[in-house]
Amino acid sequence: MNWDLIIRNAMVVAPDGAMRRDIAVSDGRIAELGEEMAGDAREVIDAKGMYIFPGVLDPHVHFNEPGRSEWEGFETGSSALAAGGGTCFFDMPLNASPPTLDAASFRLKQSAAERSSRTDFGLWGGLTPGNLDQMAELAECGVVGFKAFMCASGIDDFSQIDDMTLYRGMQMARKLDLPVAVHAESEEITARLTAGAQARGATGWADYLATRPPMAEEEATARAVALAADTGCRLHVVHVSHPRAAALVRLAAAHGLADVSCETCPHYLTFNETDLPELGARAKCAPPLRAAADVEQLWKDLVAGTLDFVASDHSPSPASMKQSSNAFACWGGIAGVQSTLNVLLTHRPGISPEMVAALTADHAARRFSIAAKGRIERGFDADFALVLLDEKFQLKQEQLLDRHRQSPYVGRIFTGAVQRTIVRGTTVYRDGRAVGTFRGRLVRPNARLEGAHV
Repeated sequence: MNWDLIIRNAMVVAPDGAMRRDIAVSDGRIAELGEEMAGDAREVIDAKGMYIFPGVLDPHVHFNEPGRSEWEGFETGSSALAAGGGTCFFDMPLNASPPTLDAASFRLKQSAAERSSRTDFGLWGGLTPGNLDQMAELAECGVVGFKAFMCASGIDDFSQIDDMTLYRGMQMARKLDLPVAVHAESEEITARLTAGAQARGATGWADYLATRPPMAEEEATARAVALAADTGCRLHVVHVSHPRAAALVRLAAAHGLADVSCETCPHYLTFNETDLPELGARAKCAPPLRAAADVEQLWKDLVAGTLDFVASDHSPSPASMKQSSNAFACWGGIAGVQSTLNVLLTHRPGISPEMVAALTADHAARRFSIAAKGRIERGFDADFALVLLDEKFQLKQEQLLDRHRQSPYVGRIFTGAVQRTIVRGTTVYRDGRAVGTFRGRLVRPNARLEGAHV
């Protein structure tokens, strides 16, 4: 048998563990898996000593194109994703200009991604007070779901949503059989605390942290869960930073109150609030970094299955937007799309390779009904990250492939070096460089799949 690609002698990470297998690829799909497979191929990769993970599927990035490509862009963002073993991303609807709020803006973003993205991609649609009537056309275009902000988004042309509009949007999303993702922080709490801090002339990092307390996240999460329970909408809570918010989601799901999932981010698993004075604006995000004890509990929750998956929430900006001495004036967003896999592999006690694969690929693919992604199985897309599992390295700024290279992870010692990333059978990253001319394509939700809860 002649294949397009054979990868030999690797430890293949599957849901039931890692095992030595050869992988044969034809027409961008996994055609066969086996031990010492017979046959030849146009390309043969000897992956002896490496582990092959399913390519990272990052369901939460801000690549900011079209309109704000000076902040990032699909080429640089997807290159950085590939450098971290990523093969597919879902781009959020805001930060692009125009934001993805109707069919016309969807097509603009899709065209930009098809021209420049080195990996496959999905697109979120927005849910705002002004676009309920456009939700159906966004679904027809192929959005993976609808994103809403329960507090101010920081972008003038993407309005926060009020409870009644969120309720109506969830009713519509239920009819369209698509999930709603929410940034769950209370505008009432955060805005009033911020106004008070600014009235006092507060400008420091401790002041910023105090304006976005855990209760603001808990309160909004509870409201979103209640609305989802009443409407029957699939709900996803993005970038959970605190264990109490995660517990609300898990309890609602476990007791059948709502079809709800949640993600956390690698920065919430790596840094805590005491890191902010040193890292400064590179580590500003919303919700903000939490206490060290909360970080430790998030790891425990991850191992226990309380959190469904890990997404980067890569949200870069030009350096000039990070340079104010006023913590409130700096752009809030962490550039970390290249480091998700490394954060999990470096914290391996209690987290097996197959758990890492589930948290970075399989669970997100299942939750958002992307049928051909997330696993190394026959018939799935040939999306792979080839990793030297025990190799340690220090992340250097020159190794970053995103546009501005402002990652707070620079200088950290990581375990698990990505050697090669393959998208649908084609190598897009190898030995520290993005390579080739491959361009990704849009992935659309398939028939609804089993949820990601474990």
